[in-house]
Amino acid sequence: MSKKYFGTDGIRGAINSKNINGDMFFKFGLASGTYFKSQKKRKQIAIIAKDTRLSGYTLEPALVSGLTSAGMHVYTLGPLPTNGLAMLTKELKANMGIMITASHNPHFDNGLKLFGPDGMKLSDKIEKNIEKLIDKKIANNLSKPEKLGRVKRLETGTKKYIKILKRNFNKEFNLRGLRIVIDCANGAGYKAGPELLKSLGAKVIAIGIKPNGLNINKNCGSTFPNKIRLAVKKYKAHIGISLDGDADRIIMCDENSNIIDGDQIIAALAIRWKNKKMLKGGVIGTLMSNYGLEKYFKSNDIKFIRANVGDRYVKEKMQKYKFNLGGEQSGHIILGKFATTGDGLLVALEALFALRKGKKTSEFFQKFKKTPQILENIQVKNRNIINKPEVKKTIKIAEKLIRGQGRILVRKSGTESKIRVMGESENKSLLLKCVNIITKKIN
Repeated sequence: MSKKYFGTDGIRGAINSKNINGDMFFKFGLASGTYFKSQKKRKQIAIIAKDTRLSGYTLEPALVSGLTSAGMHVYTLGPLPTNGLAMLTKELKANMGIMITASHNPHFDNGLKLFGPDGMKLSDKIEKNIEKLIDKKIANNLSKPEKLGRVKRLETGTKKYIKILKRNFNKEFNLRGLRIVIDCANGAGYKAGPELLKSLGAKVIAIGIKPNGLNINKNCGSTFPNKIRLAVKKYKAHIGISLDGDADRIIMCDENSNIIDGDQIIAALAIRWKNKKMLKGGVIGTLMSNYGLEKYFKSNDIKFIRANVGDRYVKEKMQKYKFNLGGEQSGHIILGKFATTGDGLLVALEALFALRKGKKTSEFFQKFKKTPQILENIQVKNRNIINKPEVKKTIKIAEKLIRGQGRILVRKSGTESKIRVMGESENKSLLLKCVNIITKKIN
């Protein structure tokens, strides 16, 4: 049975729409608080962080109200990267962590991501159990007056997060002599990102650090990498780091202003970890991972397995096969040695640690030749359009045309009202033809 509220990465949608409003967030808080309280494994504590969207001021109080009505005590952290929230949930031994964010989406969307006491995103099974509680009568889950939860603002969240990140590296590690541009997307990492890099001695040029509630991800961040490319060129930086709205993604840029996507970052880290005997098992990618990455791993005797799109599914396969590295082309990268979910700043530190002895960024990251790839994101009213017979027929025609020379992948976005059409082939004209016939049919 499919889920009613949760998608591939939490709950997400337009603010004041059917599911993203104060009324529903009260219900989400009440239901999730009731579920985790019933586990009786830890203190009755929930931790909430958020990105910088204006709508956070609407949704956070409703969520807090629902949680405290369920009898959960709540710590609010303010703007903090998603993995910072996950790390602190585990560090503070809380029952649960909730991140109010719509990640890389524009400001008019919002949502939430839920984490369990282990700092992991919730399984489909737990999400379905919470959905059942959401649909129950509110009165069934309300606590007695003397059992209501309390709320406290935790002002030290960013400092605690930075301390945890730095704890993963030796005390002598520093970035002195490096000039780094970081684009924080006017999002959740706008404080933690520059503060972390400066604390390690880098000369930091920070952009995307003036959130106004409406400019998160707007012409900046990992979904708009041209900004970091231009900034690296302008300031003659050694490296550029570009985060998304909740800082769980990273796209980078070398000293020559070449963009480095998630696949290229994963390739560089995998070969480094293999050489250092740190890589366990192999690497988990997704259906969207470039075929060039797969060929590179094969030539270097590194196991590579594809998961469904979404870092939660990557993490599930990492656990299943006991791998400690996985991620997505979009920049969601999970360093299983250090974290339970994607973390742009942690990945940046791991790359910078490898560069600390003077190696050029371009030398470290240029590992494989990418297979030409086209990705089209088609805005639709109903994502089930791909199940229509005429669309299915067109997809089969395209797949037949490209068979033996490449591949086509058509899927629903798990976070937006979009159909994503991806194609790969060394035959660029054939690739364009196959993608075009599908996008035209859907349009």
